[in-house]
Amino acid sequence: MNSQHISTYQQQLTALRASLLAQIAEQRGGVVSRVEVAADHFGHPEDSGAQLASERELEFALGERELAELSAIDAALARITAGNYGECTECGAHIAPARLHATPEAPRCIHCQEKQELSHPA
Repeated sequence: MNSQHISTYQQQLTALRASLLAQIAEQRGGVVSRVEVAADHFGHPEDSGAQLASERELEFALGERELAELSAIDAALARITAGNYGECTECGAHIAPARLHATPEAPRCIHCQEKQELSHPA
């Protein structure tokens, strides 16, 4: 992969990262901690226990997804810095450009990703 392609992916990843961080900040109402957001969401005595539990589970699931997505983007940027971006982290094969274009943070080739998903179903 040439340096022009790497630069394009790096720009795409940096934009994805900035967008995700902006989305997280907007969902939290600005730069506030998760504790403050949770206190605001779950501190209403008129809400039922079941409603609170459902909202809490949804909030944590969204937080975990955001953290996983941010982590994947950061890992891809680290692979660019290390010089091995576009290589499968499992088998070392080149990841197809179409896959990287669609999912620039992808750490694995399609074959290894399918094996990963089969061995660790969601």
